[in-house]
Amino acid sequence: MLPEISVIVLNHNGRKWLAGCLDSLAAQAGAPAFETIVVDNASTDGSVAFLAELYPAVTLLPVPTNLGFAEGNSLGARRARGSFLVFLNNDTIADADWLARLHGSIAARPEYSLATSRIVFMDDPATLDSAGDGYLRAGGAFKRGHGAPVSDWGVSQEVFGACGAAFLIRRTVYEALGGFDPRFFMVYEDVDLSYRARLLGHRCWYAADAVVRHAGSATLGVSSPAAVFYGQRNLEWTWLKNTPRSLLIRTAIPHVVYAAAGLAHYARTGRFVPALRGKLAALVGVPAVLRDRRAIQRAAVVSARVVEDMMEPRWLALKRHEKASRRERRGGDGRRKGQS
Repeated sequence: MLPEISVIVLNHNGRKWLAGCLDSLAAQAGAPAFETIVVDNASTDGSVAFLAELYPAVTLLPVPTNLGFAEGNSLGARRARGSFLVFLNNDTIADADWLARLHGSIAARPEYSLATSRIVFMDDPATLDSAGDGYLRAGGAFKRGHGAPVSDWGVSQEVFGACGAAFLIRRTVYEALGGFDPRFFMVYEDVDLSYRARLLGHRCWYAADAVVRHAGSATLGVSSPAAVFYGQRNLEWTWLKNTPRSLLIRTAIPHVVYAAAGLAHYARTGRFVPALRGKLAALVGVPAVLRDRRAIQRAAVVSARVVEDMMEPRWLALKRHEKASRRERRGGDGRRKGQS
């Protein structure tokens, strides 16, 4: 029998996290039949041998080069057999009923195509990492509730998009979208996927009872140069590629201010060079992004107003809160999205 769900775990030199992640999957209760696929992105820390020896039931897909988050997960999706795809970071530990809750939230709501988890910090489960992704009218993503008490985010509801650390999507929808954009490599690929899904009328549900503990930034590191570069490049591509024309025009000036504020922040924190490189790389990629934009906007079935209604207008207050949360955690997990 084919599994109902395919759980895809991407790994790059994450051997120390794999046992916690895979053991928590093996302990799932009440979920439909599922398979676990681990895509190993050219690890050099013995991950492949470790998996082959201790987790023979896992489908292991080792690749000789690092494909990044986007293409690595897409490889797993192509090998998956389930009707639902679940993407789970390797530095996570899922509650025993997580998969059942996540799947159930969509099975009970046929009008929704994506479901995102309540993600808490591994070292502080009382503090929220993400209640799904939000999107700013100024053109950038943020983690809903990041740094807030978990108890404040116990209500399930519709959200703009799914956090890539732990989410579910209908397989037919993922394939219709063409999966993650491989040009993104890593960072913001989940935001881009969610945005494209929303333009086609697909909605995302935040399942507050589907809980995952997350170490955060285990591969990229906290505000690493790579995270900053990809985040600053890919947030521009996401905004330009997906934002409806009328909304793009009306938010152009706020977006420029937002981008400038990001560069100023990275100048203060010693990450100006990778941030600037990211912006320049975004400019180089504009012709290809515009080609994608034409196809995406032609296919869109929802109005600019419907998209805008799901966006957050107050980016400055959110950023101040986000920075304060980081300082309180003394480094914490940082921003996986890599944005300013």
